[in-house]
Amino acid sequence: MRVRNGSCLLLPVFLVLSLALLAGCRTVASVGAELGTQAGVLDARQAESLRQTGELAERSMEDFTPEQEYFIGRAVAARVLEDYAVHDDPAAQAYLNNLGGVLALHSERPSLYQGYSFRLLDSDELNAFATPGGHIFITRGMARLAETEDELAAILAHEIAHVQERHGLQAIRSSRVTAALTSAALTGAHLAGDDDLRELTDIFEDSIDDITRTLFVNGYSREFEREADAGAVAILERTGYRPEALTRVLERMDDEWDPQGPGFARTHPSPSRRIAELGLEPADSRSEARAERFSRFRAAL
Repeated sequence: MRVRNGSCLLLPVFLVLSLALLAGCRTVASVGAELGTQAGVLDARQAESLRQTGELAERSMEDFTPEQEYFIGRAVAARVLEDYAVHDDPAAQAYLNNLGGVLALHSERPSLYQGYSFRLLDSDELNAFATPGGHIFITRGMARLAETEDELAAILAHEIAHVQERHGLQAIRSSRVTAALTSAALTGAHLAGDDDLRELTDIFEDSIDDITRTLFVNGYSREFEREADAGAVAILERTGYRPEALTRVLERMDDEWDPQGPGFARTHPSPSRRIAELGLEPADSRSEARAERFSRFRAAL
């Protein structure tokens, strides 16, 4: 079949353009713009617009201000608290925040807009969540899986690593990021009050849905989980905790593993696979418990 005016290139050109927008890649966007111009599908203005879109998508995660990241995460955290109650134990909450705060100081992002916050959730489910901006949650069931402070630190360090790698923000579709970042309501605004939060929640409603769906339904990619495990090991080593504690926790998680069950099994790769990828020698949990650490761990939890 004959197609006039170079339109035979129309399908491959638009496939390239679609790839460019989905991948958020400046190089692919530039190639798509060049092909579109050569085929006569795009004029000079459209081609330049495509190149700029690729550049914006590539920079999108970096373009979020600390304030925006915090309030996006705060809105996602509100979704978490719709399904889980906070455990009513001030001593346990204080201990969790002290331990998490020390670990966060040894992460690659020790300073956030409003700092890190850690909350113990009143649920027997085995689960933990980290939202953008440093809002971190762990269920009582997950906390009980830890037998030492080193092991609890390993769980928290994994969630902190998700924050330092901005995995939550990367769950947002690139088209929504572009739209949100160009919103006049966020340009130069210093958001602080409840009215500002409601406005931001409206603007980022779909983006918040993306992150929430990732946390509760889809889970992060294997690559993100691998990065978080590697980040946790680095944080533990810097803080003086034994990185092998992460292996020990994963072994217990593997004992509870049910791909069809609730909690972490729905949103995480199998613990046995993560253990193999870590390549750490398992440690006896009793040997890693220094007296002072073990005493305060038992007293708090």
